[in-house]
Parts: sequence; structure tokens; C-alpha cells
Amino acid sequence: MSANVEIVKRAIDAYNRGDIDAYADLTTADFEVFPALERTVEAVSYRGREGIETHLGNIRDTWEELHVLADEIRDLGDRVLVLGRVEGRGRGSGVQVDEPAGFVVEFRDGKMSRIRAYLDHGEALRAAGLSE
Repeated sequence: MSANVEIVKRAIDAYNRGDIDAYADLTTADFEVFPALERTVEAVSYRGREGIETHLGNIRDTWEELHVLADEIRDLGDRVLVLGRVEGRGRGSGVQVDEPAGFVVEFRDGKMSRIRAYLDHGEALRAAGLSE
């Protein structure tokens, strides 16, 4: 298993636990994440440690629980493609969510530098330069 794939697995675990410190340790200082759900409403991204704290705080405020489940992880050199799903339960509504999700994770200097999330595997594959 490549170092980048291992970092992505550790990041997913930290994300699912809401462990900001462990997650931030895996990222560059100028790390940027583009969440899929928020991008459907407006162009939103979060930058750096402060962005990670805000993003995970928003998730904690909105979701009683929310987990990323990786079904497939592909090493693409300086990028990693994750295909899986997001499952959770809304904090106020109790509504269950189980939706496909894909992530293209970019690396620089052995750390995650950017993550773009997608609500469709095909869209994530295309963003990674692959076909379905």
C-alpha cells in the first residue's frame, strides 16, 4: 500500500471520529477542501487548520452522525481516488442518509493538499481523469 493511500485511510478515520488534530496533521498548511454537499448550494471551500475546524464543526452541528465509507481506493501517484459513500443521520430531523460519494485527494510533500468531494462516482472518476 502506498504512503498516500495510507494517509487517506488515516484521514478518513480521523474525519469519522471528528479528530481535528489527527486530521490536520495529515494536511499541508494551505490545505483546501471542497465539500460536495455545500458545493451544490454555492461554491464553498475551507482552507488551512481554521477551515478544517470550521468544516468539522459544521458537520457536528448539522449531523448527529456522519461517516465516510471507502469501498475503493485507487493510488494515482500524486492523487488518490476514493469511491464509497456517506452515511449519517441528521441532527434535528433524524433523517437517514446513505449516498454515493467520491473524493479526489491531491498530495504535496507527503501530505494532503486538496480534497474535492463529489456525490456521484462517475463525476469523481472524470475529475480524476478516468472513465467509468
